Amino acid sequence: MSTPTLNWTLDTPYVQQWHIDETHIDHYQHVNNVAYLSQLESLAWAHSNALGLQFADYQSLNRGMVIKRHELNYHLPTHLGDTLECATWIVHCDSKLTLKRQFQFICPKRGKTVFDAMTTFVCVSLDTGAPKRMPKQFVDIYGKACVAQ
Repeated sequence: MSTPTLNWTLDTPYVQQWHIDETHIDHYQHVNNVAYLSQLESLAWAHSNALGLQFADYQSLNRGMVIKRHELNYHLPTHLGDTLECATWIVHCDSKLTLKRQFQFICPKRGKTVFDAMTTFVCVSLDTGAPKRMPKQFVDIYGKACVAQ
């Protein structure tokens, strides 16, 4: 059996699989919106780690990228036992204060996008929470990972 070709919005996604289990299901018997948010966070951290930034780096630099805005689009419900291919890209990095991540979740058995999102992050000082300019390490890593739309 061949693996279906997934119709990603952009080239070269960072992808992880998400296996839906009982903990993700709500009273409507589909994946709860909070589970999607949790998956966004997990995927963003995994991508940052793969790019070479760990939370220890954030701590040593006294900087963090915190969420300013989420735009979430639920296209189709997903259910217990589904496996989703979850992708992310950095689609904007101003090399100063903000970056944006795009997300797309595809259900391969349906061959359809079931969810997509855009998240805007702002660089802040970890000790004060105040907006602060991105350190060079963030600019170098996130800036180089940014894909053209």
